[in-house]
Amino acid sequence: MVAAEFSVSSRWHALASRVLAGHALTREECQSVLECPDVEVLDLLAATFRVRREHFGLKVHFYLLKNAKSGLCPEDCHYCSQSVISEADIDKYVISNERVLMEGARRAKDLNSRTYCIVASGRGPSDREVDHVCGVVKKIKDELGLHICVCLGFLKPEQAKRLADAGVDRVNHNLNTSREFYEKICTTHTYQDRVDTLNVVRNAGMELCSGLIVGMGEQQSDIIDVIMDLKGMNVASIPVNFLHAVDGTPLQRKHDLDPRYCLKVLCLLRLAHPAVEIRIAGGRELNLRSMQAMGLYAANSLFVSDYLTTKGQSPELDFEMIKDLGFEIIVDDHQHSPTEAPASAELAQAGSCGSGSCGSPTCGTHA
Repeated sequence: MVAAEFSVSSRWHALASRVLAGHALTREECQSVLECPDVEVLDLLAATFRVRREHFGLKVHFYLLKNAKSGLCPEDCHYCSQSVISEADIDKYVISNERVLMEGARRAKDLNSRTYCIVASGRGPSDREVDHVCGVVKKIKDELGLHICVCLGFLKPEQAKRLADAGVDRVNHNLNTSREFYEKICTTHTYQDRVDTLNVVRNAGMELCSGLIVGMGEQQSDIIDVIMDLKGMNVASIPVNFLHAVDGTPLQRKHDLDPRYCLKVLCLLRLAHPAVEIRIAGGRELNLRSMQAMGLYAANSLFVSDYLTTKGQSPELDFEMIKDLGFEIIVDDHQHSPTEAPASAELAQAGSCGSGSCGSPTCGTHA
């Protein structure tokens, strides 16, 4: 019995050792992580933590999300409370003024958030909205020095350049799911549309933040596909959303996840992207529940406080969780990742890997 248990532990630690030596996970290895027996989850987490610790130590990076423009979106993303087909009871308003956005930035600073994420619903921003965001970003940089991520939807090259010139460090634009599954969750734009915006962002010199939503009815192969595609895009940060099914959306009755599977997904993200920031995003409170802290043995980043249209747990509980883990919140040592992508980064129309805010193309984590 002892020998068998040692063999199980050795299996996951051997995989972690290969990753630490530079090995890129195969599809079969990705599948094995997602199919890890529940009784082996602690062994998988222990092995994954070795990779997390090698690249990020015991540090945790906080993000604060500001819903700068809510609802009013023409896209039909099925998971989103802000979409045109949603009947969810949410606030709807045009883009927030400078005072409101600066207040949010000051709150981010007070909560030890290294990054302030400005999110606006809609298919894409108007030039006037881009100019407004650029003006606010310059003031935030001058006054507070925060790392800035924006999530504004589909961007034109000239808009991306203006954002970069204003000091935006990173743009969030989630792939959300695989190319093959995408049309089942959205029909008003395509997976390739999202890839194209990520390429526009990279060409403007900003970091890419792009992630996925787990629990929308996808297959394990879809999760593996999008993880592989993100590898090719050379992203700097991957937010991992676990579906928070909102009443009034087409996915309102979807409740397929359990905490153990969520932990397996986080382990897979870390092993597949060993040196990339992995952020536990929307739905963590609902789906990880009492096991939230364990997710940080794989991930190294969190959204603190609320999301776009759903509530998160209190910042005080997040601070307590970090303290109980013996981890530390970082506030001033963001490492700017290279923005030049490898040759394979620009995903072609047919070049998929093998086959919240969130609601619109703008979402930073799902609503």
